[in-house]
Amino acid sequence: MDNLRKPKCSIVVRCFNEEPHISKLLSGISQQILKDVEIVLVDSGSTDKTLKIASRYPVRIIHINPEDFSFGRALNRGCEAATADFIVMASAHVYPVYKDWLDKLLSFFQDGKVGLVYGKQRGNELSRYSEHQIFAHWFPDKSNSHQSHPFCNNANAAIRKSLWEQLPYDENLTGLEDIDWAKRAIEMRYKIAYSAEAEIIHIHDETYSSILNRYRREALALKQIIPEEKFSLRDFARLFLINTWNDLLHAWQERLLAREFLSIVAFRFMQFWGTYRGFSQNGPVTNRLKQRFYYPNNWRQASRSVTRNDATIRIDYTIKAKEET
Repeated sequence: MDNLRKPKCSIVVRCFNEEPHISKLLSGISQQILKDVEIVLVDSGSTDKTLKIASRYPVRIIHINPEDFSFGRALNRGCEAATADFIVMASAHVYPVYKDWLDKLLSFFQDGKVGLVYGKQRGNELSRYSEHQIFAHWFPDKSNSHQSHPFCNNANAAIRKSLWEQLPYDENLTGLEDIDWAKRAIEMRYKIAYSAEAEIIHIHDETYSSILNRYRREALALKQIIPEEKFSLRDFARLFLINTWNDLLHAWQERLLAREFLSIVAFRFMQFWGTYRGFSQNGPVTNRLKQRFYYPNNWRQASRSVTRNDATIRIDYTIKAKEET
């Protein structure tokens, strides 16, 4: 393709039964200041109205069989189809807060050694209290153009396609394919950058069993990425107590303790018990277990906070919603 006709970025969205959320993400993309973009939707067998809703927008839909799904495989299919030099990854259950979301992500690539940029994530009023604490910890209010560790998150990130061609995502991991990719990019002397201004709302309203499932499969992946990493029963007890205490203390300071007490204890227990179970599991990940990891029963999701006070570029989703009704 002629370079002059290339889109400025390709947006790869993985989805499975995202009927409640997909429209908000696609609406947010359509309201971006950066207009010359393509959207590649990688669907892994949706049975609801996800694809019908997506078809109202200028998207290219790629299908992957549910039994063939892994996070890395879906991303590789999307990246392979992308035609731009920069690829933005977005979960189907996120939506950008500002109209310059894409600009803020892509601006870091002016440095030729930046291989990946990831952006801020926040929840909404439906997110569990401990989830807010996790977002605040891992996605601070200050940007970093060259961080020293490989943490990142493909719910809101961008990479160079030329680097992906050298480093495709690991299709065998049960999660954390983004951290594995960033680790390998750092080993090739590329930088990982964080943009606090490229903010999205991440809709994460899971059942407690789904929280356990998520941390269990991520622990399985972490064992593959960093084989020397360990997580003992003592680690479970220590981290559960420390994080639960910190959350309860913050909730008490915010006068939310009575309302959030049970939620905090349950969330942190599932988080660290799932991590312990993942590290304790031996042997290969079976197809049946993969189905449980990727398509858990009663999966639900939902979206809070804003730190930039620039109302002129904040997206007003109520207007778009009225237009569609």
